[in-house]
Amino acid sequence: MPEKSEREQAEKVLAENRKAFHDYHLLETFEAGMVLLGTEVKSIREGRINLRDSYARVEDGEVFVYNVNISAYSHRGYAEHEPLRRRKLLLHQSEIRKLVGKTVERGMTLVPVRMYFKNRRVKMAIALAKGKKEYDKRETIKRREADRETRAAIKARR
Repeated sequence: MPEKSEREQAEKVLAENRKAFHDYHLLETFEAGMVLLGTEVKSIREGRINLRDSYARVEDGEVFVYNVNISAYSHRGYAEHEPLRRRKLLLHQSEIRKLVGKTVERGMTLVPVRMYFKNRRVKMAIALAKGKKEYDKRETIKRREADRETRAAIKARR
């Protein structure tokens, strides 16, 4: 197994959106900070987060992420947050302009790929993606099964 880079060692992955890898061709990835409440950060530290069916959208020069489910914090008192509220992503203005230009193109969308801690801050990797057609998905599944069979055959020969 190759050595992890210093950057990868500093990152602690909290959640991954595996469905995004299956349903989309991921073209370009951006790292964004998030505007979160205290109970949301504590809940994220507990691992109570789900990125499935989430998406991002550019509105009025700002990027927002929708359907990211951050469950309620277990030791909450009076403070509580809405689990599926829209959350603002923090990106550089040049990156936002680039995303506006690309998402206007036909079929392009912004998909949250993973959420992680980097230097004690919660970061989200969002990808500029193009939806896969049904035959592309079948092709991916065939390739994955063929790779699995070849690995099994190699392992059996040893």
